[in-house]
Amino acid sequence: MTQTPKPEIHLLLAAPRGFCAGVVRAIDIVEEALTTYGKPVYVRHEIVHNKFVVDNLKRKGAIFVEELDEVPDGDHPVIFSAHGVPKTVPEAARLRNLFYLDATCPLVSKVHMEASRHHKDGHQILLIGHAGHPEVVGTMGQLPNGSVLLIETVDDVFKCQPDESRGLAFITQTTLSVDDTKDIIEALYQRFPNIKSPHKEDICYATTNRQESVKEIADRCDFLLVVGAPNSSNSQRLVEVARKSGCENSALVQRARDIDWEKIKTPKMVGITAGASAPEVLVSEVIGAFQDRFEVTIEYVETAKEDVTFKLPRQLRLDMNKRSGTQ
Repeated sequence: MTQTPKPEIHLLLAAPRGFCAGVVRAIDIVEEALTTYGKPVYVRHEIVHNKFVVDNLKRKGAIFVEELDEVPDGDHPVIFSAHGVPKTVPEAARLRNLFYLDATCPLVSKVHMEASRHHKDGHQILLIGHAGHPEVVGTMGQLPNGSVLLIETVDDVFKCQPDESRGLAFITQTTLSVDDTKDIIEALYQRFPNIKSPHKEDICYATTNRQESVKEIADRCDFLLVVGAPNSSNSQRLVEVARKSGCENSALVQRARDIDWEKIKTPKMVGITAGASAPEVLVSEVIGAFQDRFEVTIEYVETAKEDVTFKLPRQLRLDMNKRSGTQ
């Protein structure tokens, strides 16, 4: 019996994609803590926004909780997620003598330090970000209530009523759309010409690089898939960037099983990328799903090289060395 030949399809695989240095560090902290201190290790909130990653860590012995009151007394460590936490969280941990490790991405910590510096200088701070996102909650929670006003849109710039007599400064969530943030920043300068800006761009290198790689391929694609979680801000922004850059048919999928094949049908050119908290194994899974249905050729489109790494927390490194017998 003659098999019907598979339709041909060309996949454009964007790079950089997937894990950033902050995500790698956060996952490594949980895994090394399990090895160094034993099971269980408690993690407040999802360590990163990806169900596959979280479920894998659960299988290894991590217990995920929403708040510290779910963590029993004892010497098992509790880890704070990569998104950062309000100051009240480590304070509460110290009051209970809990041993904690902070997996906050160093680039998020940089924004926290900026906010604290501006507050110390007496400025009213405007934070560009999305309400309710853990990173925004953590950043606003670095300072007393009312010190930081949240700006989500250009309209918010003209509606907000900051205390200009104190001087103004702005900071941003690290995982935003570069282009949308640019519009908001322009509006801020238009209304508040003397507002102080970050010394260096707050949007992280990985967010910027992944958006640039999507822009590079979007207008060539009949369809574009972003591998990532629905609660991942940087993944959602990649879908938005793809649509604005020429590929209206763009979608977010967590895994290959989420692909809507009826909607995709038989395109000639499909782009694939992944958010900063999506592991490469899920990208491979998506590629495999296409190979099951199509005769696939793959083109790699790389727009930047990434070699950023972040150290693990000092106490964890010391305890790892003790366990291995090195100093």
